[in-house]
Amino acid sequence: MACCAPGAESPLPSQRAERPSAEEILHASRNIEDGLVQTDLSVPSAHCGSCIAAIEGALTKLEGVVSARLNLSTRRATVKWRPGGPVPPLLRALSDAGYEASLFSYEDDEADPELARLIRATAVAGFAAMNIMLLSVSVWAGADETTRHAFHLLSALLAVLAVAYSGRIFFRSAWAAVRSGATNMDVPISLGILLALALSVHDTLQNEPHAYFDATTALIFFLLGGRTLDHLMRRKARTAVLGLAKMMPRGASVIAPDGTRTYKPHGEIEPGELVLVAAGERIPLDGTVEVGTADIDAALVTGEAGPVAVTPGTQVLSGMMNLNGSLQIRITRTARDSFIAGMIRMMEAAEHARAHYRRIADRAAALYSPVVHGLAALAFLGWIAATGDWHRSLTVAICVLIITCPCALGLAVPMVQVVAARRLLERGIALKEGSALERLAEVDTVVFDKTGTLTIGELHVARCSVTGKDLSAAAALTARSRHPVSRAVAELAEKASHIEVEEFRERPGYGVEGRVGGDHYRLGRPEWALGRQLSTADRSLFSGTALARNGSSAGFFELSDALRPRAREVVEMLRDRGLAVAMLSGDRPETVSAAAASLGIQTSHAALLPEDKTAWLEERRREGGKVLMVGDGLNDAPALSAALVSMAPASAADVGRAAADLVYFGSGLMAVPEALTIARTANRLVRQNLIFAVSYNALVIPIAVAGHVTPLIAALAMSLSSVLVVANALRFPRTKQRTTGAAKRNISMLPLPDKAL
Repeated sequence: MACCAPGAESPLPSQRAERPSAEEILHASRNIEDGLVQTDLSVPSAHCGSCIAAIEGALTKLEGVVSARLNLSTRRATVKWRPGGPVPPLLRALSDAGYEASLFSYEDDEADPELARLIRATAVAGFAAMNIMLLSVSVWAGADETTRHAFHLLSALLAVLAVAYSGRIFFRSAWAAVRSGATNMDVPISLGILLALALSVHDTLQNEPHAYFDATTALIFFLLGGRTLDHLMRRKARTAVLGLAKMMPRGASVIAPDGTRTYKPHGEIEPGELVLVAAGERIPLDGTVEVGTADIDAALVTGEAGPVAVTPGTQVLSGMMNLNGSLQIRITRTARDSFIAGMIRMMEAAEHARAHYRRIADRAAALYSPVVHGLAALAFLGWIAATGDWHRSLTVAICVLIITCPCALGLAVPMVQVVAARRLLERGIALKEGSALERLAEVDTVVFDKTGTLTIGELHVARCSVTGKDLSAAAALTARSRHPVSRAVAELAEKASHIEVEEFRERPGYGVEGRVGGDHYRLGRPEWALGRQLSTADRSLFSGTALARNGSSAGFFELSDALRPRAREVVEMLRDRGLAVAMLSGDRPETVSAAAASLGIQTSHAALLPEDKTAWLEERRREGGKVLMVGDGLNDAPALSAALVSMAPASAADVGRAAADLVYFGSGLMAVPEALTIARTANRLVRQNLIFAVSYNALVIPIAVAGHVTPLIAALAMSLSSVLVVANALRFPRTKQRTTGAAKRNISMLPLPDKAL
């Protein structure tokens, strides 16, 4: 099996499409954080660790380019550059480096012509290898000289045709690398194939008793078979990503101001335009419902199974399904900035980063070509000096080239990584950072934020001392406010919210006030509502939100935030695994202490500002702790960045999701222990693969150099090592889908478009 992915050869000059202009590149790019612009390129000729270094190096040398990352699974290069100057010649730089590329498009990504080409090449090589093997049986059985020579000639014809057709995948890749002054893993593979073929043809023409046409064609067959399997596995790992891309409608009916309707591709719909979404259609882009009511399936965003009611003014996200009714939606985000597009980018980012093990494997693979070339040359010279037999010496050198191919080493990490990313996605967890898996496996402490993470984040009235007309007045006041406290009080007495309120005012940070039935009411902080500082005795009476009538107390509302389902179970699971669990919150000490006690968390800190949380995590890091931070909300972003690894829900603030390494969908916390389990399993499999790959090369190199291996055995051994590495990665245990609770009926529970991924 080859470590290189398919599609390694560069197109012929006549096949190369005209490069896009600078204006087209700008149109295909998008603005990101820190004033940078991101351009995504499709590089189908990328195929190994050496290609990663060459492509990223060629792009980062360009003026204005800040960073470049290549994802081998998608053959997609992500380039970040600074605008203001000329557009960097990205495609020309890659062409000069020997890699043809184009602007990335999901429509192009859905097609897979490479698979058909690989299957055809593998079939031709397999046909030739099987027939040559059958002919070789007669030779091995002791055929006479004339029959042996005839069979060798027939085998030569089959082998030459197979090498010319099927071997071109390796030859074009090797030539592209050599032409650009670089090298890759296909260079020694091509040398081994051509040398084995040339030596066999020479021996056949000289009527020698042995030839290695079977080894040559078998090597090509196994290499192509491995590449086909690798291609299928990588594509299978991307099935969810491609499914999300297909989930996006191709377009929508845009309603003009005069009422006429025009169908537009979703990429051409601009913010501010009004689109029609009929029943049974998915919402194409993020926006706000302007006309119509309907139930929508929001499971993609919330993880909840039940429908959610939407009305005019409701904010909706792309990918949601309109179950009934007809909606007119005012678009607020373009296709490339929509919720679905953000989810796709987030999932594809999993392989962009280099984990510690991935860097080791990439460096080893990059060093492979010069090391193995030198080793084969030394073996040839050593055998020449010892025996003087150039034929025997060349055979040994060919075996060294073939058997030492580090395909297993090249596959050791990425195969585990893509399978682990898929397992996470099956559990509703998106991996944003490839190295996060490795860091997650090292965690010894899990730190939770409280509000919105361990708790639901929705206040409700736990105790109330307000009655009668005062309760009706409180409901009337709070019905005019969108504050969480006001919504909780309004739900308590919603039937009285029709009462008229005069001189209504909402004071941010304090509360609401107004005149109801001739009386002046204030609802909010006790000090502000009562108009005086509270004594110690007063504080025991006013533990929550106070209601004052004409400056005198009319009672209080004590609010609480319910814990998330199974939150205590999650904490116990983490402790059972030997992990310390802590809670950091900016809430009041008494509230935090009560939540920690109910969850069984012994370490908790309250009234913390964002910088206090970050300082606590930094102190833990200096002490040698390895912390997983799980947080939700704008103020958690610094702490998420400061932790060794971090997780955030999909409903978190935009900056919080951007700072997190993993994002989980749905409202449950079981994603935390599940992610830890998958990370530890991946870490164990990577270690096993690396140990096997290194041990394999350490074992076979001395045997090959000593001349105890034929080219056929070398081809079989090399292919078997890669198959074992892939098989070990596929041992990753499957997990059952997590069930979700009842759906929330209010769309306000969903992330807003200005917080889309």
